[in-house]
Amino acid sequence: MKQYQRPAGSLISHMSNMVKAHGGINMAQGIPGFDPPEALLQYLSQAAGDPVHQYAPGIGNENLLDLLLGKYQPLASFTRDNLLITNGATEAVSLLYTYFNQLLTRPYSVLAFEPAYETYRKLPAIFHDPFIPFAYDPEGSIDFDRLSRVCREEKVKIIFLNTPGNPYGRIWSRQEIDQLLEISRQQDIFLVLDSVYQELYFGDEPHHPVAAFNERMFYVNSFSKIFSITGWRIGYLFAPAAHMKQIRSVHDYTGLSVPSVLQEALVRYISNCHWGKDYMAHIRGRLAENFTLMRRGLEGLDFEIPRIRGGFFVWARLPEGYTDGFEVAMELYDQQKVAVIPGEHFSDNHQHYIRLNIARDKEEVEEGLRRIRAFFS
Repeated sequence: MKQYQRPAGSLISHMSNMVKAHGGINMAQGIPGFDPPEALLQYLSQAAGDPVHQYAPGIGNENLLDLLLGKYQPLASFTRDNLLITNGATEAVSLLYTYFNQLLTRPYSVLAFEPAYETYRKLPAIFHDPFIPFAYDPEGSIDFDRLSRVCREEKVKIIFLNTPGNPYGRIWSRQEIDQLLEISRQQDIFLVLDSVYQELYFGDEPHHPVAAFNERMFYVNSFSKIFSITGWRIGYLFAPAAHMKQIRSVHDYTGLSVPSVLQEALVRYISNCHWGKDYMAHIRGRLAENFTLMRRGLEGLDFEIPRIRGGFFVWARLPEGYTDGFEVAMELYDQQKVAVIPGEHFSDNHQHYIRLNIARDKEEVEEGLRRIRAFFS
């Protein structure tokens, strides 16, 4: 393989931009290849003709707030004082970090479980805070005694967790969440739960971690992945009321408000279509089918796939003899026009991995797999 120069910015953006410029199959960026619900698009068309084109309330569309409270109040005793609509889950996470930066006294560090979603690594770097990657055990379990010790020794004050994960679609059990919450309580650590893939599981419905909501927990979610509308950028944040007032104040000067027409379309859709349950069940089925297809195909090429139970991605260890995921990804695109993400983007310790997005039409996944077979053979 020839040597490639690593880009300065995001590898996800770099690989996706190559597809946009030169064509190919984009298994790099977490963009769903599924159409949004037809009814949602019809409601969008209707809403566009109504007088809802000015700023929405800063905290969010009143009806959307009520719908979210109705969905989550059976799990936790939320009120409007806990809730904020944001410009996607990414704004919610960065908004929280900006707030924590004002609240916490340095020195402190930030921990996430590796391989870690890029935002969890990059936000601390922007604010010049230490980032602590915490590795799962070889079989995918968590050594909570070691975790507790690391948090104490490294002065961890923020933990990011997504379940199902990105890039590694691991789902945390109720017992694991409880143990993490106990560490958070004992050491006064803020826990940010990023649940954008919560509804996208492959088997039985997992435990919903928001059920254990407390004064140190911040819960982030969005509509982007479950309704295949990543371009709409509508997320939401549940935070303890004692923190939310100041968080909203920061939001006023950063995100301000979320597009009003899009919020209104969502209100009409989830009000009249049972929160899109049929659509989400359909997407879950397609994801599970695509995951099985890709897993079997890659394992046939001697990739190693850990236990993955949800999300958009296949997290795969390269076959023996391949040690540089970046070189593999670049050569794979040059030869076969298939874009994937090198594991190093998510962890310095996973250069021999790649991440593939399987939230695409089955025919596209099959063609991508055919080209991957051609590359490795």
